[in-house]
Amino acid sequence: MGWRVVNFPYFGCALRRVVRRSLFDIEVRHLRYFIAAADAGSFRKAAAALKVQESSVSRRIRDIEDQIGASLFVRHSGGINLTMAGQRFLHRARHALDHIRDGAAEVAAIGRAEGGYLKVGLFSSLSSGFLSALFRAYDARHGSVHIDFVEGEAHEHINALRQFQIDIAFVIGLSDFGECDSAYLWSEQVLVALPEGHQLAALASLTWRDLRAEKILLRDTPAGARIQDYVVRRIREVEGEARVEAQGVGRYKLLNLVASGRGTTLIIESERLVKVAGVTYRPLHDEVVSFHAAWSPKNDNPAFRTLLSLARTMAPSSEANQAIAHPQDLEALRAEPSQIHDPSP
Repeated sequence: MGWRVVNFPYFGCALRRVVRRSLFDIEVRHLRYFIAAADAGSFRKAAAALKVQESSVSRRIRDIEDQIGASLFVRHSGGINLTMAGQRFLHRARHALDHIRDGAAEVAAIGRAEGGYLKVGLFSSLSSGFLSALFRAYDARHGSVHIDFVEGEAHEHINALRQFQIDIAFVIGLSDFGECDSAYLWSEQVLVALPEGHQLAALASLTWRDLRAEKILLRDTPAGARIQDYVVRRIREVEGEARVEAQGVGRYKLLNLVASGRGTTLIIESERLVKVAGVTYRPLHDEVVSFHAAWSPKNDNPAFRTLLSLARTMAPSSEANQAIAHPQDLEALRAEPSQIHDPSP
């Protein structure tokens, strides 16, 4: 606590009453006036620079002195000079104002998405396709935003969104988005990965009927189990009995198993740039995977909002733009036959 001295004129004398005041009453304005006065060496010159009355500067300086209990200036006819206490306080005041300015600039930059931090959940590859173009464009516009990418299954990303561990996830459309908002953005062709020299490699494209006798390798994950159900159903539709084998490896490790001749697998178009010796790819006729952005409606990260806005602009179809603008239309999009299949491993 500090003390304030109040003068009362009485019979040509001054009565002094001491009033307790909090040190925390010092405001940014007080510091600005003090620094201006110290730099100018005069209350009058400081007032002119600040475009205020000289009495305002003098009063604010006196407020500080009353609160800290020390004189900051020696007043004389030629102006003012800092006391020893004033010199020490000037250093601290400049430091405090610098911190406040830096903090305000940082927050303003985050609000404009000029700086900040994003954590993005991925299922698809960043090496090509929509995501590659999206993040190149985002980096060009908001290069000071730091982005961390997290690879995982759709259900893992949805859980992470609910717990605010990531800002946005790009996942295939078979997911249960639960409490998260979502929007359809783009689709990718499903490809069959075959060992080089396989007899089906002679065909330009494949159908489910072509795969009736083939062993199809899938990942041993919750998403892989749903894909397996889909594969079994599709092959039964062409009077076959699916041969599906679950493997406890990553998506790209499956391609090594394909190269070794242990079976085939399914990938999406953006993953075909992964070069695995001994593997060739053929499109699976009329099978397309839909990709969605998912996010928590409670997320107010400006950097995330600018990314979502850019994704809306770059989405390759008008349907995607409408889905982002009107999330209630997602169910209609998901219901499109043979357009929203999700057999990617």
